[in-house]
Amino acid sequence: MSSPRIVSVFGATGLQGGALVDALLKDGAFVPRAISRNPESEASKKLKARGVEVVKGDPLDKAGLVGALRGSEAVFAVTVPVFFLPNMEGKGELVQGKNIVDAAKEVGVKFFVWSSLPSISKISGGKYKNVVQYDEKEAVREYLESSGLTHASLLLPGFLENLYTRPLMKKTDTGFDIAFPIFKPTDHESFAWIARDVPAAVLALLSNYADPAKQINGKSYPVVNSCIPCAKLAEMATKALGVEVTYTTLPPMGLPPMDEMFQAHAEYHGLFSATPIPNPDLVALGMKFSTVEEFMETEVKARFGQ
Repeated sequence: MSSPRIVSVFGATGLQGGALVDALLKDGAFVPRAISRNPESEASKKLKARGVEVVKGDPLDKAGLVGALRGSEAVFAVTVPVFFLPNMEGKGELVQGKNIVDAAKEVGVKFFVWSSLPSISKISGGKYKNVVQYDEKEAVREYLESSGLTHASLLLPGFLENLYTRPLMKKTDTGFDIAFPIFKPTDHESFAWIARDVPAAVLALLSNYADPAKQINGKSYPVVNSCIPCAKLAEMATKALGVEVTYTTLPPMGLPPMDEMFQAHAEYHGLFSATPIPNPDLVALGMKFSTVEEFMETEVKARFGQ
């Protein structure tokens, strides 16, 4: 009997990793292993109840990660920004990401998928210097590239799920309002239905990474299902719900990493305008992208419908 093809998943109790665990269980070709800082958390216990292996692993503890990742064929890694937390000097995403890469290399992981973002300081030629949550992810991608591991990176746009997780869409007297800081109604933003599109992209990469003809190693793949004006997003929500959904521009948040992020996304049309939608490289690997219309019908109607 062949050994299970284990994919160790970071963030398995969050949006990206949790959706990937679901997709791996449904697909069946690979076996998810959830890497959790706290295997006894309620979210971890729910994974265990579904038969998912949950292993303790802290991205700040490289030695512990070596044990957690041993036996994995592949790794899906995501880190979350910590710049707004106290006492995190030297514990940021760059440190965490490097530890994950080093541990994966030490145990002989065959394929590494990094959930990443482009460097806004590079895109803007130094105009926006404070978007650490983007620049550190890009620095990890560069470190991963230098590691020699077979790898690919996913570059993620705005999360459509933020309409209800933040929440950016709220009830009004006449319907609803979508509000983003800084973005004017005519400014374009790129989006993805993260819970659908990230797992679909990862599965496509896992299914094809061992074929050198597919030229996956070292590539970065923007995962974008649309690039539309903010007012258009409200218009699409209006159509789905049958009530008025307006769009409002909020003032800056007063937090440079966030304000410069929004400013750059608005100025550079969602950051990914150079890549056709849907990304033909992922489509060629068999990925089927979601659409904003599907998201509105499935998620927005269920959560905001009358």
